[in-house]
Amino acid sequence: MDLNGVDLNLLKLLGALLTARSVTVAGQMVGLSQPAASRGLARLRQLFNDQLLVRSAQGWELTPRAEALSGSVARLLEDATAIVAPATFEPSTAQCRFTIGTADHLAALLMPKLLSKLANHAPGVDLLIPVMAGNNINLVADGGADFAIGVYDDLPARFYQRRLFNEDFVCLVRRDHPVLAKPFTLAQFASLSHISVSITGMGNSAVDEALAKQGLKRRVAVRLPHFLAAPMLVAETDMVLTLPRRLAQQIASMLPVAVLAHPLNIDSFTPSIIWHGRQHDNPAHIWLRNLMVEIAEEL
Repeated sequence: MDLNGVDLNLLKLLGALLTARSVTVAGQMVGLSQPAASRGLARLRQLFNDQLLVRSAQGWELTPRAEALSGSVARLLEDATAIVAPATFEPSTAQCRFTIGTADHLAALLMPKLLSKLANHAPGVDLLIPVMAGNNINLVADGGADFAIGVYDDLPARFYQRRLFNEDFVCLVRRDHPVLAKPFTLAQFASLSHISVSITGMGNSAVDEALAKQGLKRRVAVRLPHFLAAPMLVAETDMVLTLPRRLAQQIASMLPVAVLAHPLNIDSFTPSIIWHGRQHDNPAHIWLRNLMVEIAEEL
């Protein structure tokens, strides 16, 4: 039989007839009048070359062919309903994994709160934070990450972006550093040995650019690619480290270090969450993106 010649709407009526075993009730179930339901039954009888529903002393009864069709038709209608139903995501029962591309300092800032919320609301959801791949844009574009968190100015086509929070810079020194005894000046800052964090190892440092505007230079005694290793060096030396404020405050609660207002005027920055257009309407991704925004607002 050529499926193109079959009115698939009749299968909905057939499902109702098999369930209700009444032409009138089946018609009401699918929004048809009794005459229209009768005409539909006639077409079904012709399609299946079977009476399907026959009158008896006890009312309407299914033929053996109709009984045999009952399970298949019910499953077909359930599957069709599931196909056209809106996609949903239930965090409490979900069993899945999200991959998030981000640098270690943003992971340290955001992931603890995210893990806490997942434990309470989505215990079956796991996280993977892969090795940094540049700015992670290609990682997201190629499907290697569900989304990325970082600082982004220009994004390729089909990317979406949501800004999370505004951030500025402070200085971090050991808790008993001599500079804490008096006001921290720009001259003191420039005279100290510095630790510099560069994730990619490329481009000019915002600190060096700001110093150059003041006609100053600094000595970078240690350069490394990890934000979370640098404060441990600060705690054991007289070096100074420039860090984003929220991260510095978090570290100061765990290590013997002190946070100082930065003597330089360095431009602030705004981390964002980015994702590819193919995931834009995915309910699971929408849920996690909104959760990340909620966490950022709590910061």
